[in-house]
Amino acid sequence: MSTEGKQDVCVHIRWMIRRDMPEVLDIEGQGFEFPWSEEDFIRCLRQRNCIGMVAEFEEQVVGFMIYELHKTRLHVLNFAVNPNFRRRAVGQAMMGKLVSKLSHQRRNRILLEVRETNLAAQLFFRNIGFRAVSVLRDFYDDTTEDAYLMQYTYQPVEAEDTMPVNRITRLAG
Repeated sequence: MSTEGKQDVCVHIRWMIRRDMPEVLDIEGQGFEFPWSEEDFIRCLRQRNCIGMVAEFEEQVVGFMIYELHKTRLHVLNFAVNPNFRRRAVGQAMMGKLVSKLSHQRRNRILLEVRETNLAAQLFFRNIGFRAVSVLRDFYDDTTEDAYLMQYTYQPVEAEDTMPVNRITRLAG
């Protein structure tokens, strides 16, 4: 389906629930040559530091993201948008939500891996501020393909930059 002339859609982003799994698995199957199974999703989401998020448009799940919380970073493990909703700001909205969780004091970067052959994903992430920081050789279990490790680094909002810094703030730092 052509995306030319398609309008951006306004999506509602919320936590993933069990009822979303059939739609998530459908998007996963359409988006990847080596898709995660339902067991892969469940195993990951059962971990305490693993979070699932979906983007909903007119009560239909049109995108999802799985990420891990670490002490100083967020790590995106899986991210996909329904092919009929690509290039319509769904992915940008989901990544914007994730970026909003960053702060100078705590988690200040987002990491993710992208297959070397997935040029569309590389360009998408680059356009929203991610940079390739290294090549991970023979990264995937299912192929000998390399991955690019991409990183987004927190950019403080101007208001944070101009806040007065007192001695106690500096020491607490």
